[in-house]
Amino acid sequence: MSPDAARLTADDLEFLARPLHGFLSVATGPQPPQPRPVWFEATPDGAIQLFTGPDTLKVRRLGRDPRASIVVAAPATERERWIAVAGRTTIEPDGGHDLAKRLAARYWDLGDPLRQGDLDEILGRDQVRVVIHPETISRYAY
Repeated sequence: MSPDAARLTADDLEFLARPLHGFLSVATGPQPPQPRPVWFEATPDGAIQLFTGPDTLKVRRLGRDPRASIVVAAPATERERWIAVAGRTTIEPDGGHDLAKRLAARYWDLGDPLRQGDLDEILGRDQVRVVIHPETISRYAY
């Protein structure tokens, strides 16, 4: 693998800044992975991060095996394009609420009182950041 094979390009970062869902899979031992749609953020240094509760099943599984992957695809109304990032994760106790606020503003209209209430509920619970440190990146664009 070349040194850039595990680095997101400027074009990748632009694509990943859109309000698209990522499909997260974590290593689960003998059972097949079961992807879940998640909000995510690509960091300037090329990591992928998301927030979740500290006691969630994904955090428990990542505690046993830190490998994870995320696949982000363009909507069906656009030409086919996707990016897959896989690597080891870290669970970071800080920054979960700030990340939730940024992502809620990206994905929701926070002028809507219902959505603001949803965000307030998220912020009322403990949140951690799951950070995927890319080891392999695959991409396709038609």
